[in-house]
This record gives sequence, C-alpha cells and structure tokens, in this order.
Amino acid sequence: MNEKLRSIITASLFAAITTLATMVIKVPTFGTNGYVNIGDAAVLIAAWLLGNPYGALAAGIGSGLADLLSGYPAYIPGTTVIKLVMAFACAAIYSQLKNRLPKTAALLISSIVAEIIMITGYFLYEAAFLGYGLAASAAIIGNAIQGITCLILANAVIRALEPVYRRLSTVSH
Repeated sequence: MNEKLRSIITASLFAAITTLATMVIKVPTFGTNGYVNIGDAAVLIAAWLLGNPYGALAAGIGSGLADLLSGYPAYIPGTTVIKLVMAFACAAIYSQLKNRLPKTAALLISSIVAEIIMITGYFLYEAAFLGYGLAASAAIIGNAIQGITCLILANAVIRALEPVYRRLSTVSH
C-alpha cells in the first residue's frame, strides 16, 4: 500500500476515534450548556502520530463531526477550525522540538500550546461569532479543565503506546 493511501486511511480512523472520544464521555459544564470531553486527547495523539496535514485534518473533521452528531450545529465551524489549528500547531511544535529536547518535554510543550489555542479559540468564537461577548468567559474554566485533563491523558497514552508504535513502524510495508 502506498504511503499516501496509508496516511489517508489512518487519518480517517483517527477522525472516527476523535469523534467517539468526544461523544462517549461528556461531563456537562455549569452555566454554559456545553460539556467537558476527552476528545482533545485524541486530537493531540493524532497530531503527534500523524503530523501535518493528516493529524490536523483528522482532528478538525472528527471534532466537527462530533458537534454535528451531538446536536451542536452552531459549533461545527468553530470546532472544526479550532481543533484543526490546535492539532496543526501541536504537530508543528512537536516536530521542531522532538530532536532538540527530551521527548517528554516536546510532548508536554506542544500539548500545552495546543490546549491554549483551544481555550482561546473557543472564547473568541463564542464571544465574536456566536455573539456571547464577555459572557463567553464563563466557558474558560470548563475548557481549561478539559485541556489539562486531555493533555495529561494524551501524554500518558502516547508514552504507553510508544513501544507498539515503534514496533509497527519497523514492520515492512
């Protein structure tokens, strides 16, 4: 199988994983009509494993699809762009740092930046595009909790999967 087809198939799987991770565990957030989920963990893992552009596309498509299927149509454009940018930045930063810093530091820094993008992105989307103004700040705490939870979860999962991924990448194509 050629490498481009393999990347497209893997990105499609990660889009599905991201959708499921976003939809399966939902903890409602007080006063925002939203919810905290573990989808960002899948977004970060897709960014690290697939890189750009495939990781970013999987993150954006999978997250937007979760909003569509969960009944949040107003969030579909914002979520799609925010998660795509989040994963793109994560992959780009990780790619630049992975050979300069210890792997744990590269993973942590890239995931922190990505989650800051998520928190900022949702605040700006809700304030400007959805018209909530400063009331959009009510979601910052819930988004921060989600971001911290998911970066911890994603960093733990990627380190646990490292031996498997390393082994799969050495299998002949």
